[in-house]
Amino acid sequence: MEIPSGVYDVLTDTRTVISGERVQIPFELDRAQYEQVNKVLKEIGGRWDGRNAVRAHVFPFPVEEFMRACLATREFPSRYEQGWYPTPTRIVHDILEHANIKQGMSVLEPSAGTGSIVGPAAGRGAVVDCVEVDERRVRVLREQGAARRVVEADFLDLDPLDCPHGYRRVLMNPPFAAAVQHVIHGFGFLDDDGTLIAVMPESVMWHSDRATVEFRELIALTEGEFIPLPDEAFVPSGTSVRTVLLVVDAEQGGPLPTHGWHQRQPRQLDLFALAGPGLF
Repeated sequence: MEIPSGVYDVLTDTRTVISGERVQIPFELDRAQYEQVNKVLKEIGGRWDGRNAVRAHVFPFPVEEFMRACLATREFPSRYEQGWYPTPTRIVHDILEHANIKQGMSVLEPSAGTGSIVGPAAGRGAVVDCVEVDERRVRVLREQGAARRVVEADFLDLDPLDCPHGYRRVLMNPPFAAAVQHVIHGFGFLDDDGTLIAVMPESVMWHSDRATVEFRELIALTEGEFIPLPDEAFVPSGTSVRTVLLVVDAEQGGPLPTHGWHQRQPRQLDLFALAGPGLF
């Protein structure tokens, strides 16, 4: 949801203190301003604590990093939404440790958000292309300048065959509600000997719907690994959803539908294929 301009002005005021689990506004607001700010902070998960020693909105998680990402895009995921949750710093570290990035390595990050993974990956020497559907987050990514290329699109709408090459690494924090679909699509952009690493909801380990069961079977064939993350891993991003980290290595001739696999398949009915001109 969009942060109203009046609320944005208050939260970015140099006098406002955002630290630890608190957002403290030590200056007077008129009633209408306060109600607007209070509504947004409550939607994010804060509650007003009026005790003299506190007098701040208090959150059940460290809020500074999360608020910085929200203010960068002027939007926030309310407690009623399931969607964008910035990847916490600790999880980014875990992803990059498993990625073992070398200088000049090609990396794709779908659903890149505001660059939680992009920046640190580029800092380790990766050449990163990223995809993001939201125009505000796209603007933030481009202003950061860490990515070689930022594609504004729904990742699921992109055709792997419109990409001239696969990537050595695909690093993902996909929308949790469609995580399986996004990860399978991500395989299509992966080199035959590349590695995909994705944050996924823990429910992927036990959901019994056909798509999830078949997905687990595919991962088992590749000897991929679901690594449990701490229960509170995403609390800094405003959600208590339990998560796991999927690490899966591809190999030529293996079961994963990689970029090379797609290239080796006969393209039928090219006349009706939807091309994505100039995306990559």
